[in-house]
Amino acid sequence: MIIGLLKETKTPVDNRVALTPSQVAKLNQEYPDSEIVVQSSEIRAFSDEEYRKEGVKVVDNVSDCDVLFGIKEAKISTLLPNKHYVFFGHIAKMQEYNRPLLQAFLNKGITFTDYEYLVDDHNIRLCAFGWWAGVVGVYYTLRGYGLKTKEFELPKPDLKFTLEQLILNLKNIKLPKVKLLVTGAGRVSQGAQYVLEKIGAVKVSEKEYLKDTDITNLIYSVADADLLVKRKDGEDFTWDDFIKNPQEYESDFMRWAKYTDVLICAHFWAPDAPVYLSSEDLRSSDNRIRMIGDVTCDIMGSIKSTIRPATHAEPYYDYNPLTEKEELLFANKDNITVEAVDTCPNALPMDASEFFGNMLIPHVFIPLLEGHGEDSKVIERATIVKDGKLTERFSYLKDFSEGY
Repeated sequence: MIIGLLKETKTPVDNRVALTPSQVAKLNQEYPDSEIVVQSSEIRAFSDEEYRKEGVKVVDNVSDCDVLFGIKEAKISTLLPNKHYVFFGHIAKMQEYNRPLLQAFLNKGITFTDYEYLVDDHNIRLCAFGWWAGVVGVYYTLRGYGLKTKEFELPKPDLKFTLEQLILNLKNIKLPKVKLLVTGAGRVSQGAQYVLEKIGAVKVSEKEYLKDTDITNLIYSVADADLLVKRKDGEDFTWDDFIKNPQEYESDFMRWAKYTDVLICAHFWAPDAPVYLSSEDLRSSDNRIRMIGDVTCDIMGSIKSTIRPATHAEPYYDYNPLTEKEELLFANKDNITVEAVDTCPNALPMDASEFFGNMLIPHVFIPLLEGHGEDSKVIERATIVKDGKLTERFSYLKDFSEGY
């Protein structure tokens, strides 16, 4: 078997990769009957030369590869017929902008496996960048707060930026004396909390957070959905009920917004769940929030100030809650500044790639290299298209693929 690591072709560019040079070298040594090669790229966090130094073959043409691994969607024009592709596809939720990509898989006899659906027998995700999104989300949000208030400056991440540097940079500034709320309890939230703990922010309880006190440190609290919504009929919140009947709940977010200066959105949200901060809420005089890091980046979703995604080059925009429009960045202190980069882990491409590779190796690469790919339930569950046909699990995409 020959496995290829693809050059990223999506715009804006992504600098991550499925395996680092040392990870590829180790697998090539352990499985000499197969080979992992790397497609030449000028944008990858690890250079071609770094792979060559580890004895890894760097190629321009990947047509002899059996399985091809990327990070983001490959350009349709680059897709090779009858190959097996693995990357984040963004098609299984019927994302309209990627309908042509799904159609290309079907027309070209391609097999496609999506990282997002690599799950265990209990439907728990095995390979994800969420923790790193939370880490970078905190850095970007605090950096934006410093730029907005002119209290401090944090350097912009470059291609070789690391977690160690990120923490050190935050430790070298005088942290703002504000209240910061982190929403959610999953990997994204855990990554955000990791950074806040490392830099000496003070975690407080819900009761302590929701009262007027003199702020002498960067104070934060964490609230999952059970603390952010309430049943419309006044009955008690239960997770089972909320998951089954989200339409029976309404936002209880304003009690937090009254005491929050900086918001980090790290929660999972679905369209049938309550809107946490409506346009009306954002206009309210009770809303104290003036800096929002929407790490989950649900456009016009649970937080209505997230009106568009941002980029690493320009991570911030200002939202005027009175007009509900975007305005000149940092021009008006009463505007809400939004950080909405939807690929936050790409700010730490080397660390994030190593982390991701360490998850992929046991669950995906080793089964493929040992010849057990066809028998892997993990790979099977994540395979949306096989040999140009929708798999049974994703057969609901048939109408979508046909343009309906």
